[in-house]
Amino acid sequence: MIGADTTSQRIATLACPVAEGMGLQLVRVQMQGGKGSPVVQIMIERGTESPTIDDCANLSRALGPALDETDIFTGAYRLEVSSPGIDRPLTRPDDFNRFNGYEARIETAIAHDGQRNFTGRLLGLEGKNVHLRTDKGEVALPLAHIARAKLVLTDDLIKATQKQKV
Repeated sequence: MIGADTTSQRIATLACPVAEGMGLQLVRVQMQGGKGSPVVQIMIERGTESPTIDDCANLSRALGPALDETDIFTGAYRLEVSSPGIDRPLTRPDDFNRFNGYEARIETAIAHDGQRNFTGRLLGLEGKNVHLRTDKGEVALPLAHIARAKLVLTDDLIKATQKQKV
């Protein structure tokens, strides 16, 4: 997953088979908070559809005991399972093709022509580069350099969501 830290990657490795066994896919695993009581945020979807509240609750109940048995946490933590929402993060290579044509905001870990933040229309993933049409023209950003990416909430995205599940 794009932008995942080591702890998030360990949690994703544990959560992925549990989610897949329930017909769900992980969109993102993210840690928030510090030493006290960290928050584990897990975003899921069911194919190209949003998960139900029951999907979120069932994954939380199934994953909690598995997390408790690991050495990832030494104390208390809070587990939150949710839908990615309309202006969802783009975390998997396929996301850049799936949401081709929609506006996205991308932050790179390494500057590209002196810039790290880009906003524009997704043109898809070609090879190992994400193509984006910005106000300054088309850019090709190496997938490996992307730290964060998400859709921008626009009228086009809202209309597409209302017509069909994107």
